Amino acid sequence: MEPKPPPSSSSPSSSSSSRNDTKLAKTTDFFPLTDDLLHNILSRLPAVSFASAACVSKSWNQLCNQVLSRPKLTSALSLDPSPKIAVREVVDKVLAEPIRPHFVIASVGSGFRLYEVSRLISRRLGSKTPLIISTSLGVIGRDANTDEVKEVKWISFGGDLSDDDGSITAEDDNYGIVLTVGFVPGLVVDVVPLLRPTKEPRNALLEKFVTDIRDFSSSVSGGKSPVGIILFGMAQEGLVDMKPILNILDYAMPKETVIVGDERGRFLYRSRNESQNFCGSAKYFTDAVALVFARDRNRDYGNGNIQFHVALSNGVSPVGPRYKAVSVKRNCSDHSTWLTAKLEGQQAVLDGQRILNDINNALGDHVDSSDLYIGVTKRRNCTIRSEKPRLITSLAFHGVVEGDEEYLYVSGEGIRTGDYFQFYRSDPEAAFHSINSVSQKIKNLKLDQNQKNRSPEIFGGLIFSCYGRSEPFFTSNTDSGPFVENLADVPFAGIFCGGEIGRGPTSLIEEGQQESPLSCCLHVYSAVYLVMTCTP
Repeated sequence: MEPKPPPSSSSPSSSSSSRNDTKLAKTTDFFPLTDDLLHNILSRLPAVSFASAACVSKSWNQLCNQVLSRPKLTSALSLDPSPKIAVREVVDKVLAEPIRPHFVIASVGSGFRLYEVSRLISRRLGSKTPLIISTSLGVIGRDANTDEVKEVKWISFGGDLSDDDGSITAEDDNYGIVLTVGFVPGLVVDVVPLLRPTKEPRNALLEKFVTDIRDFSSSVSGGKSPVGIILFGMAQEGLVDMKPILNILDYAMPKETVIVGDERGRFLYRSRNESQNFCGSAKYFTDAVALVFARDRNRDYGNGNIQFHVALSNGVSPVGPRYKAVSVKRNCSDHSTWLTAKLEGQQAVLDGQRILNDINNALGDHVDSSDLYIGVTKRRNCTIRSEKPRLITSLAFHGVVEGDEEYLYVSGEGIRTGDYFQFYRSDPEAAFHSINSVSQKIKNLKLDQNQKNRSPEIFGGLIFSCYGRSEPFFTSNTDSGPFVENLADVPFAGIFCGGEIGRGPTSLIEEGQQESPLSCCLHVYSAVYLVMTCTP
């Protein structure tokens, strides 16, 4: 047998101590999970995991509330022809970081069926979040896969080719979606529809629409006036005229209430209030739908005050003298207006051919490249129910159809004898100049944010641009320029419209427009920018 090795000089107790020290050393290789470290981890989680983490404990929930203490907008665009893949791509993108959806806006091409898109989105974002899904003439946003900014204009279909779910039945290649999800602490958001029952007068429902908006705002904020409204009109030729709707809203809402949106589209919606959900109802059509943002009186505003700002890139220029309407006839069959007029200050009555000859001479080189409108100054008394009437002076645009030896023919109704009007032409130069002005305004807002502690922090934006503002009117990606050039890290999205809704005097409106007695809520050949800020 080999001799045993000599006993170690260390005792059993010292050996045990050495092993414990080694274990302790291994244990202390891990840093304690401090609140700051956990905050950092939680802020990097995707939205679904973040929501689960908020349920772990009270302390984790408080940390999650700190992560989402400020408002947030997130958006993504996909042009995949499959609605399942397109919706998956944009939803995956918007849920890639923490967010609690307070509202959802989705704009799709006419090749996608609205009910299918609604079902796919609801599976991922829940069935209780206020939601509007609309077809548009094109989309603006960052690609979900490449993060590249894209402006895509689709083919416009004439007439009403839609089926019951609001999509086009004809074969087309209008595939794609832009999805926007917002988190706006301090505000309460809901959808309010403008309904039209087949057996009741239309005006009563317009008053109810305004009353429903006021009642919602009053119920959550204590005041009648919301912060902002995003409005979508229904594209049903002859059935829905957005001009009187906007006139009543302009009368009923203070100038501080911002209103933006799309005049013509097809949409589905879902309200937080089940009694307001009438999609698919046999008793009602929905002429328009409003996404309403109201202050939350139960919310502590210590984390910031959300504001909406509107900027307008105007795309038309006046041409020729002012006229006064003399003979006005309404054609109900095609919802147009026939009129004669005389020059302001003169007595001779002019027919449509004479008027257009004078305007074509004034247009000169632009006669073949410009779309023509008349801008009618309308002075109307507006009231709701028993409220005292108030005179509203507004500017309304009507497209020029043609003129002959009897009448000037324009689209739309609502013109009266004695109304003054002036011709306007689509003008790329004016549009380019005004879009540079919008860009400078946004740049100044950003500079204020960087230089002052309590200046507004920009957290998102939306664009509502005219369908005609693309090549050859503009080069591609022009309308998104003010956001891309100045707010590279700020999420935004947009759509191409058949009529751009924009109203609200803020710091981004030109000074001359701010004080103008003329109110214009529905624009042509323009781009309306909604900039969302939060003041600490």
